[in-house]
Amino acid sequence: MGWASNGLEGFFENILFNALGLEAELKGYQYVSGGCINNAVRLDTADGPFFLKWNEAADQDMFEKEYKGLQQLIKTDGLAVPKPIQFGEYEQKTYLLLEYLRVHRQSSDYWEELGRGLAHIHAHTQATFGFGHDNYIGRLHQRNAATSNWIDFFIEHRLEVQLGLALYNGHIDKTYADRFRLLYSVLPEQLPQEKPALIHGDLWSGNVMPGHHGHPTIFDPAVYYGHREMELAFTRLFGGFDKQFYLTYNEVFPLMPGFTQRADLYNLYPLLVHVNLFGTSYLSGIDRTLRQYI
Repeated sequence: MGWASNGLEGFFENILFNALGLEAELKGYQYVSGGCINNAVRLDTADGPFFLKWNEAADQDMFEKEYKGLQQLIKTDGLAVPKPIQFGEYEQKTYLLLEYLRVHRQSSDYWEELGRGLAHIHAHTQATFGFGHDNYIGRLHQRNAATSNWIDFFIEHRLEVQLGLALYNGHIDKTYADRFRLLYSVLPEQLPQEKPALIHGDLWSGNVMPGHHGHPTIFDPAVYYGHREMELAFTRLFGGFDKQFYLTYNEVFPLMPGFTQRADLYNLYPLLVHVNLFGTSYLSGIDRTLRQYI
């Protein structure tokens, strides 16, 4: 806690002044988790705390896209999200200023509320899969071109993009990529068609917390209109979600039979993302799915 000697206090004060007109000197700050790629602090002011994250190496529009994603989720009134206040660039640092939310003990119906709220978000639809602009998953670009068919969108704008990046980065070779692509002909018979659903896009246990009064709060989105089973599958990939969450979701917005058997196919996308972000140890999960279907 306290001021650093590298002038960060001037950076913080400038952002607060531009966003909120707060001229009062900061009372202090504390470093907090900002994910694997960003710096983050809680800024303590006379008007309460704020959450600020910044990056000196990220693409200039990354925080703008996160800001817009949070705004989109707020419009659904499905689950709480931290209010985005301002994004911008100062002193060659891109930043995002947000409402600060304290972690509380989970409410008694936390998991039921999360299931209901997510089902409510997924009920929002549009004519095509995709989104009004591209955005990011982690620090990787996520293409959201409007596409009328889910299978085409999943292959062209999710799997192929990450597969090509893994090949370019040397995580896989051409033989592996060619074998992976054999899966594409199997997908139409395995994945059901549904209307596009607004999804958070990066919903793992690290992006959910009990916020105000212990109610579930989601953050760090990578939103787009996709297949809602994609979202549910990702929640299963690394665990951390209580079974009551799934039961409640399915009561509110029932999934088609056989979802648990399809989940591994959807999770090829986040696994490829993790290969490109963190390395080849995540290829083993992809290999298991490939062996099952090709």
